[in-house]
Amino acid sequence: MRGVFAIGAAAVLAAFPAFADFQPVWEEANFRALVEGRELTRFGVRLQVLPQGEITGRGFGMEVGGSWEWRNGYFCRTLEFGQSGDPYNCQLVLRNGDTLRFISDQGQGDQADLRLR
Repeated sequence: MRGVFAIGAAAVLAAFPAFADFQPVWEEANFRALVEGRELTRFGVRLQVLPQGEITGRGFGMEVGGSWEWRNGYFCRTLEFGQSGDPYNCQLVLRNGDTLRFISDQGQGDQADLRLR
């Protein structure tokens, strides 16, 4: 029985490193201060989150655009790129230094890390 508990505990602890050094960004003012005048980047992607509620940039050679708002502690946005896009989705934002982690579906879905430059 002790072995089963140890394996279960190890599995639970292994699930948390994704959040280990990241802290949630709950306030819109804090988020705006982080992204103002900076680019969010990752391999093949360069985006700006503009104060007036727009998202602009490029992703893998395509123009990217969209809109955003802060709602109840979440970054809610739409994105358009090429002939497709992502529908409205509210995302949990976490920060670790110059890295912002966006987790879709209010922190329950897929995640993407972008560097602040």
